[in-house]
Amino acid sequence: MKKILLMIPLFMLSSGANAETTQDHFKSIIVKNPYTVEVCTQGNGKSDLDNFLTGAIIGGAIGNNIPGEKNGGAIGGVLGGILNTERNKTPQCRTETRYDEETQTVYSHSTVTFTHEGRSYTLRFQR
Repeated sequence: MKKILLMIPLFMLSSGANAETTQDHFKSIIVKNPYTVEVCTQGNGKSDLDNFLTGAIIGGAIGNNIPGEKNGGAIGGVLGGILNTERNKTPQCRTETRYDEETQTVYSHSTVTFTHEGRSYTLRFQR
């Protein structure tokens, strides 16, 4: 590309071509800068009754599988319901990565426009 640009002035001088304009072109880019935040949610979006019933079903199933325990399903259901309800009352926190976006204008390329024998030519190049 540099050889072509060096040859253009010689061509223009020998043939009577006239350079009209040289122009730099720019483009906008978005730069994303990461940062982290801790996000906490209260509960899981369900009512206490829903949480209790879900815990009771799981606790009852586990309690029924304890060998030699009489009424294990009932005890497991009550304990599971209470534990699941309390667990969903405490905040659940996690770390998230988010991004700030910054727009920057950077150099893209340049063009030179010239005329030779009545025709206009535009050449693209990097400076």
